[in-house]
Amino acid sequence: MIYLDYSATTPTNKEVLNTFVKVSNDFIGNPNSLHKLGIESKKIIDSATEQIKKILNVDHEVIYTSGASESNNMALKGIAMRYHNRGNHIITTNFEHSSIVAPLNHLQKQGFKVDFVTTDEYGRVDIGALEKLINQETILVSIGAVNSEIGIEQPIEKIATLLKKYPNVFFHVDATQAIGKININYQDVDLISMSAHKIYGIKGVGMLLCKNGVEIEPLIHGGKSTTKYRSGTPAPALSVSLAKALRLIHEDFNYKYNQVAELNAYLVKELSKVEGISINHNQYTIPHILNISVLGIKPETFQHALEERDIYISTQTACSSGSGISNSVLAFTKDEAKARSSVRISLSYLTTKDEIDILIQEIKNTKEQLSLKCN
Repeated sequence: MIYLDYSATTPTNKEVLNTFVKVSNDFIGNPNSLHKLGIESKKIIDSATEQIKKILNVDHEVIYTSGASESNNMALKGIAMRYHNRGNHIITTNFEHSSIVAPLNHLQKQGFKVDFVTTDEYGRVDIGALEKLINQETILVSIGAVNSEIGIEQPIEKIATLLKKYPNVFFHVDATQAIGKININYQDVDLISMSAHKIYGIKGVGMLLCKNGVEIEPLIHGGKSTTKYRSGTPAPALSVSLAKALRLIHEDFNYKYNQVAELNAYLVKELSKVEGISINHNQYTIPHILNISVLGIKPETFQHALEERDIYISTQTACSSGSGISNSVLAFTKDEAKARSSVRISLSYLTTKDEIDILIQEIKNTKEQLSLKCN
């Protein structure tokens, strides 16, 4: 099997899984309980929380969630409901994940106004255009650090610097595709979302980092927890496993990045030679994600053809609506044909050169066979 869908999810690191099992067995107390077992469970969560903040170099409150989708919903709806008395205007981009788009659509039905900031020829936010969109009603800017389909890295630090001029405007960053892959300074970002299963952690846990002094309206009420913003019995094993996954992915960080970058460069070089394949990337796309359009062939058809060869890639993001067209690729390329034929190859430091060589050959074979059928 050749797995090249790491941006959808990653295999759980065995060390992370072992930590989850050990904490589950050794810390059985409810962290809300006042007896010794409860206090021990609370202490191990607190320790994990401090470790997370240290690794990411932030002093934000750590709100443990079920994953990035919940975190994104909590950030957008939480800010909107808490600060609606200040204004009803939100700014985002055309490159956001469905867990950003859907809650924004919901908020629009509640009377909020959403604007999409202009991006430059590289798909990156135009800082000047963003500032022009800000008005007295603006309460939130939500921009993903890295687009999940194409891998475009946004200028998060520059945006955060701009927004410091507007103290009534909060800045939310969906960092799901960034954390563990690239380094970004998040100190001036108000709210940060991520999921453990993107960094070789366990599915079902993520977090929302909330800057001190920022208030949000909770999505879940009732029941004591580690934070007033999300009720429910704290889960020590999930929290500690998230911290463990985060620590492990940051070990040998530059080595892992360079390994992926080399594989990406080689893959781009070889696929550029194949007629009928358009590579949707530029100097601002991170090497972990490579989006290509196999012109004239439906992405699902191409994906399943590779699956028959035990090679696994994706079409749109795993959480997309399945509309048949990639809105992100359309916004990036301005080409509907490319947007209707795009697939995503996502790489990992676990990916080998031999796997990439097999992938390249099978892409050529698959394209040729499917093209013959189409003719």
